[in-house]
Amino acid sequence: MTSLPPDQPDVSLIMPCLNEIQSLPHCLANARAAAERIRDQFGLSSEILIADNGSTDGSQAYAISQGARVVPVARRGYGAALIGGCEAGHGRYLLMADADGSYDFLDGVAMIGRLIAGADLCMGSRFAGGIAKGAMPWKNRYIGNPLLTGVLNLFFRAGIEDAHCGIRAITKQAFEACGLSSSGMEFASEMVIKAKLLGLRIDQVPATLGPDLRERAPHLRPWRDGWRHLRYLLMLSPTWVFGVPALLALLVGGLLMGASGLEFFKPGSVPQVGAYWTLLGGALVAMGHLAMMLALAAHIYSIRQGYRRSTWVTQLAGGFASLETMLLSGFAVMALGVLVLALVAYGWVSREYQAASSLWPAALGVMLLQLGLQNALGGFLMAIVSGHEARFASPHHLGENGFAERGGA
Repeated sequence: MTSLPPDQPDVSLIMPCLNEIQSLPHCLANARAAAERIRDQFGLSSEILIADNGSTDGSQAYAISQGARVVPVARRGYGAALIGGCEAGHGRYLLMADADGSYDFLDGVAMIGRLIAGADLCMGSRFAGGIAKGAMPWKNRYIGNPLLTGVLNLFFRAGIEDAHCGIRAITKQAFEACGLSSSGMEFASEMVIKAKLLGLRIDQVPATLGPDLRERAPHLRPWRDGWRHLRYLLMLSPTWVFGVPALLALLVGGLLMGASGLEFFKPGSVPQVGAYWTLLGGALVAMGHLAMMLALAAHIYSIRQGYRRSTWVTQLAGGFASLETMLLSGFAVMALGVLVLALVAYGWVSREYQAASSLWPAALGVMLLQLGLQNALGGFLMAIVSGHEARFASPHHLGENGFAERGGA
């Protein structure tokens, strides 16, 4: 757990800032009111921290004049500013909200209460708390947010109503454990995803959303930032990007190859599959096998990076698989493929170079060659993402971040 000197504040109220001089007076007054309520309800001291991303309108000087602490963050972007602010925050509880006046820091008082009660992250839900007229564009309210939150919940089983709410609270310990890195708006998704992957406790409370107090256009770009959120969800979900397509490809390809093989050995026992479907079946099995190895490699990498807990699948694979076993199995399968293709060539010669009645043996031999080569090369890939170690057993970081095992996606 992060150790704090006794004179340090308990709570850091953090705002990312880029030329927010119009809305900053309101936001600072609102943050001070929230700090007073946190003191009255919980007996905790607070600081107000402005994570400045290069303002040129005097925001820094004004914030300092109002007693806030200003931390310059050179790396540009919404997420970068919040990460810089959270890193600089002295409190063991971090409460963050945008500096455009659309969020009410008083909603964060209940969030601090949830953290005190044991939550690691507490999210606000604008859909539960209320959205003022004109505060959110219709495409964000009815398309973007529900769609992206739904995908996040499907992929990671987070159970969150509003994954992109701009007011949220997290313990400093949980923030450090998550290892957040996103510079843009996808930071909002990253925090929820990595907290869930680490098995942290995520609570949520209602939050209100009011109109933006600035006269200029917001920094948010809905289509660009929506795509950045979606691609980030995909990058952090190897199960859905690689694993699910792999299982589908293996299932369909295995059925096609099995039916074609049964037809080869017992003609008339099943409806005729045909050469084209046989080729497709072999290709699907090879593609599914490759995607499955990519899924395993991605899981091993994310576990080593510390933002995902090991699962029974990775533990089982790590217990049996190594570079040597992958190479040996790969060479064995390739040798079997060569044997099958040699028999195909022998049959071709024995038929006096006439076409075969079935393409299945040749498709099987080529498929085995592909699977064997993928095993051998995949072994090196997994050794690399395992930290250049021949044994793929996932390192057990489960106790290193100070959190008890609580499950996870």
